[in-house]
Amino acid sequence: MKISARYVELLNQLWSLNHAVFGLVCALVIGIFCWSAEPGFFESASPRAEDSYYNLLVQGFRSGQLNVKREAPPGLAQLANPYDPSANASYVWDARCLSYEMSYYKGKLYLYYGVTPALVLFWPYAALTGRYCLHKYAVVIFFALGFLVAAGLLYGVWRRYFAGASIWVVAAGMLALGLATGALGTLSSCDLHEVPHSCGFVFTMLALAAIWGALHKPKRQALWLMLASLAYGLAIGSRPSLLFGMIILLMPVAHTWCAASEPVSLRRIGLLFMAAAGPVMVIGLGLMIYNTRRFDSPFEFGWRYQLTDIQNAAAQPFSLHYLWFNLKLYLLEPVRWGWHFPFLQAGQMSPLPSNYYGVGGPYCGILCNYPVVWLAFAAPLAWRGRPAPEASALRWFAWAAFLLSLTCALTLCVFFSGSSGYLADFLPALMLLAIVGILGLERTLAGSPVWRLVARWTWGLLLTYSVVFGILASVKTHAYASYILGNSFVNQGRADEAVEHYQQALALDPEPAIFHVGLGSAYSRKGWWNEAMIHFQKAVAIEPGLADAQYDLGCNLIRTGQLDEALVHLQKALAIEPDIAATHDPAEINNNFAWSLATNPEANERNGTIAVILAEGACRKTHYQATVMVGTLAAAYAEAGRFEEAISTAQKACALASQSGDQELLKRNRELLALYLKHQPYHETAARSSDK
Repeated sequence: MKISARYVELLNQLWSLNHAVFGLVCALVIGIFCWSAEPGFFESASPRAEDSYYNLLVQGFRSGQLNVKREAPPGLAQLANPYDPSANASYVWDARCLSYEMSYYKGKLYLYYGVTPALVLFWPYAALTGRYCLHKYAVVIFFALGFLVAAGLLYGVWRRYFAGASIWVVAAGMLALGLATGALGTLSSCDLHEVPHSCGFVFTMLALAAIWGALHKPKRQALWLMLASLAYGLAIGSRPSLLFGMIILLMPVAHTWCAASEPVSLRRIGLLFMAAAGPVMVIGLGLMIYNTRRFDSPFEFGWRYQLTDIQNAAAQPFSLHYLWFNLKLYLLEPVRWGWHFPFLQAGQMSPLPSNYYGVGGPYCGILCNYPVVWLAFAAPLAWRGRPAPEASALRWFAWAAFLLSLTCALTLCVFFSGSSGYLADFLPALMLLAIVGILGLERTLAGSPVWRLVARWTWGLLLTYSVVFGILASVKTHAYASYILGNSFVNQGRADEAVEHYQQALALDPEPAIFHVGLGSAYSRKGWWNEAMIHFQKAVAIEPGLADAQYDLGCNLIRTGQLDEALVHLQKALAIEPDIAATHDPAEINNNFAWSLATNPEANERNGTIAVILAEGACRKTHYQATVMVGTLAAAYAEAGRFEEAISTAQKACALASQSGDQELLKRNRELLALYLKHQPYHETAARSSDK
């Protein structure tokens, strides 16, 4: 009796220890999620939660409309092609009515991204609290919930099939699920794109958990299948690219049909099939109605009408032509290791396929960068040698996880862009399968201490490498996200905040030249020319072929009066990127520089060649329709001795002034034209220059 009581006490202690370890690891991972989460670009444009895109959608719903609660910029309706990024930029980037990446259709703005997050979080949160949830908090909530579900699944697999394995093996697997599946990188910029990614993750994990229940609880199999179908339907509503993964809903049905010891009635199979297909079909029908009401097509989510930096309608989003490139990107693309923290450098990318948009995040290559996933091949060891009924349920669950990962990965592989942010679609299920493989190794080698030790060192090193890589890659993505926020603040004229974020980026990763260019630009906005010069020079030293670095250094040298050296760097920038003057600085800045360099009364402060470079950029940016800027270009041509071009350009400036009815500007340009006809440049008087 005493032995029995002692045994029960020992079991209780082990049970308490297991729960404590499980809870501590969950708390650690979620704590890291919360600590590493940062807001993204769209929320930096306005700190008010109600201005976040998903909250604008909720406000639209609450007002009885399907479009967002924001008026479309009126100028879009005046454009021949409102989706042309070169024509609509001034409207879609207007901070007062930011509409970049929204869908514009029949004069209204809609949200292309999945509706599920609005229905399950943003709307209920607003209704219950009277406030709005930031994208940042939504992404943290979704990733935390998804991780808890995945960790609970792993715990259930361990308790049911591998009770002899150490809780520390499970803890290591939980760390891999949390820190080696790309979530940390996504959390570096919690914004519009990351909300549906994280929401899709939590609902695919819920679907897998419900499938586990359907396989192991036959008395309530239909109920579990309905829950799995509901969860997966909501996942599709968040990420339509997950559509083909719904094949996993048939795994419990196939298991019941194939693994039953006695014949199963067709009526039961039909009931299970309806339970698996019903909810997801209802949600699918709802999405089709939603799309039809918005875009007059059940299959149009708004992608063709997005206001982005390309014309989506002319692009080819899915093609087998992209398959091989994306397979290499997601499976085999390695990183290069460096000597300075955070040690990672993006590897040399293969040439992009034709019509391919680009790669948003380079740290993919899961077989190289998250090598623990190779242990998914060891998953069959988990059921080898088990009684048939016991092995069957585990095997079918493993197949469900594998098919979910495979179908979602293949869908991404035929898409016209790639990103490490998409790993949340397929890597967590594959990582779960790899941990099942680790548990299978532990069970198989339980009777061979030496080989078990060798296996532990092997999978331990692979798992450690994967977790460390995930953390270091997140440092890189955090640095880049800080750089993007710095760019946003510069564009908003918030130089102090821009400096802070650029400094954060350089503190995390001091090597990228573009980070130095960003910080230099922010210092320039503050008038700190010497500090800006230091960072522009560092950027040129790191990457001489970066046109932005050469151009910004040249402009900064103009400000400090070093015109000859400025010309050298501006010409290098133009050799690298001929149109950089038209795409780089605001046209007004280029125009003011050019006018000063062309007309300054001090000869040593004039440089016609540089003035032409800057003035041509300003005119191209304004499509040669701004009278003042065309007039500046004429003055620059004259200072450079290019009088024929000065004359024709001044005549165009006169024509523009006449069309606008500005008589004073017309008179001024005619006076300048008279000078150019005499082959004389225009130079301001000292008093006039100081007034300007």
